[in-house]
Amino acid sequence: MRHTENSRRDGDLPAAIPEPEIRRPARLTCGRAGTADREDETSRPARRQAGNQHVGSADPWEVRRRGKPDFGIERMVRGGLTISVTIAVVVVALTVALAGDVHAPLGDTDPGPVTSLGATLLRLFARIASAVCLGSLLFAAFCTPSAPTGTVTADGYAALRTAGRAAVCWAGTAVLLIPFSAGDTAGSPVASVLGDPGAVWGLVDALEEPKAWLFVLGCAVAVAVGARWTLSWRPIVLLLVIAVFGVLAPVVVGHAAVGAWHDVATNAMLWHAVAAASWLGTLVALLLHLRRGGTDHEQALRRYHRLSLGCLAVLGVSGVIGGLVAARPAGLIGTGYGLLLLVKVLILLALVAIVVALRRNSLPRSGVEGRRPVTRLLVVEVIVFGLAAGVSAALGRLVLPSFLSDPASILETMIGYELPSAPDLAGMVLGWRLNLVVGVGALAGLVLYLLGVRRLRQRGDRWPIQRTSAWLAGCLIVLVTTSSGLGRFASGAFSIHMATHMTLNMLAPLLLVLGGPITLALRALPTAGNGLPPGPREWLVSLSHSGAARLFLHPVTASVIFIGSLYGLYFTGLFDQAMPEHWAHQLMTIHFLVSGYLFYWLIIGVDRTPRPLPHLARLGMLFAAMPFHAFFGVLLMTRPTLIGEMYYGSLDLWWVPDLLADQQMGGGIAWVAGEIPMVFVLIALLVQWSRQDDRDARRHDRRTNATPGASPDLDSYNAMLAALSERRD
Repeated sequence: MRHTENSRRDGDLPAAIPEPEIRRPARLTCGRAGTADREDETSRPARRQAGNQHVGSADPWEVRRRGKPDFGIERMVRGGLTISVTIAVVVVALTVALAGDVHAPLGDTDPGPVTSLGATLLRLFARIASAVCLGSLLFAAFCTPSAPTGTVTADGYAALRTAGRAAVCWAGTAVLLIPFSAGDTAGSPVASVLGDPGAVWGLVDALEEPKAWLFVLGCAVAVAVGARWTLSWRPIVLLLVIAVFGVLAPVVVGHAAVGAWHDVATNAMLWHAVAAASWLGTLVALLLHLRRGGTDHEQALRRYHRLSLGCLAVLGVSGVIGGLVAARPAGLIGTGYGLLLLVKVLILLALVAIVVALRRNSLPRSGVEGRRPVTRLLVVEVIVFGLAAGVSAALGRLVLPSFLSDPASILETMIGYELPSAPDLAGMVLGWRLNLVVGVGALAGLVLYLLGVRRLRQRGDRWPIQRTSAWLAGCLIVLVTTSSGLGRFASGAFSIHMATHMTLNMLAPLLLVLGGPITLALRALPTAGNGLPPGPREWLVSLSHSGAARLFLHPVTASVIFIGSLYGLYFTGLFDQAMPEHWAHQLMTIHFLVSGYLFYWLIIGVDRTPRPLPHLARLGMLFAAMPFHAFFGVLLMTRPTLIGEMYYGSLDLWWVPDLLADQQMGGGIAWVAGEIPMVFVLIALLVQWSRQDDRDARRHDRRTNATPGASPDLDSYNAMLAALSERRD
């Protein structure tokens, strides 16, 4: 059998990438001839002796010499970015001027032109700054090569510095948006808000949008500080996650989060915001990379093209869903909101044409002459994106047509939809409402897993059908739990909510960890190859050996998260605060799934963990967790006070006449649903233990038979048998 990179034993991960030596990466300087050189600030004495020396290594991981800067490209990029921002500002200013008092139809007070225009422009600038920050981090992490030690090269470091500067601007706009958004929402001029510091914090406490910008401020500051001191790949990924949370915060308190169908609209806009910020930000980072004359621009263009295709698909689907919810079919015609939506559709078609043109013209050529036509197309693209950003900010200023034409009921305001009938079998089976976050994630996981299995089979490798069946069953359970009638009714009754909680926390992860997705990915994904930047397989290996993986896959950490989150959520008042917020529902769902996955991964998971536990320790970990789940169910059943009383009381569903009895039923579900899966986990663990002992015994026998004298006891026993045989003879 021919051994390859992917023929290692299932569950084994490659050796961990060594931790990088912390050194400041190369910086850009200008030599006497005007060429852009890189200097290593840790070797200044050597530079004084050797002068400005270029690095002539052919290794693409090393910093390579740049050619002369193309001032034509520099002018194109600078002009394109300036025009893009100018167009966005003009669109916003015209919309605010033409729309007039948008608060009057809702019965609110107009805060005045300064506050209205200032708040809208600041939201635009925050959106642009967050996109540049997020996109630059994406570019530094995934579009530029890193050194073999994991440190960034000069191109990655330049993108990091751009991300840091954008984060500073992002933080500045967030600071200003706290009073501006408070005044704009409350109908008070910003001057009066700033004149009374107590009023500012009173509005922040009462309104959702200022709280969101306060959270954004924290995320932006964290990214700015981290980008200043980060030199390796893994921390960039952490900064990327923080930036994504900062991008999503204003979305979950915006127009999409209010009114009927707000659950669908919010989920769609979460995808939309991340895709738009990633595409625009990476585009800006790529333009700045070409302007600097960065190396490996062909590879960066290829990866940017793949990213843009994915973002284009996400923007198209999510934009259609969000637009239909916001305007409804009747509001698409004859309203200013519908007109701006039509402009966004035309912009999307223009972006499709640009993506196709880039695909045909950008990839084969290199050098300055090859960069010019590519840069020209990218500049056109960023100008179109500027128009899109302005239109998006303008849409956020206008009143949704659905607010005026189709007022929402109390239930639609709180959960997004009506629950007119009691849950029954037909409603559970047929009452589907696709969860566009978790449900779509489950479908994506299912499809990607099947593609990985197909790749292995095409290569002639085998993959156990049991693992495929377990993964598919787990994904289908997640989909049904979140998107069928079970997920639809979960927002209305505590007992049904607890059933979905236990299913996502206890049953679905049990099946998912038996699928071995990381092992499958490591076998199916190709290696990057010599001389190429790392790809998805290398990223997965690095994250598997990261400090975060070791922390969250520590037995104590996983057990505390798995058990402690039950008591922390339901017995501290956190549940009461989370239930009225749709984004908190999604966060709870993801937390249930992830905490269960981490716990079961350590006990029966197929994928190897950073610290593999012996089976006896896994058994002890399981037995230690079982009583806590049973006790949790008993506490719910015997609790005399209601959990989430204000929320469930506001729903006032006729088919839940006794909230305390429904809570007691939820406690019984938690007790039973928490114990039964544990029994299956125990059986699976014992079977794995037995099979491991059999494999160890066979391995020991083979080693003993192949190496004479490896087992003195066996040699003595064979000698005794030989002596007895001689006596008989």
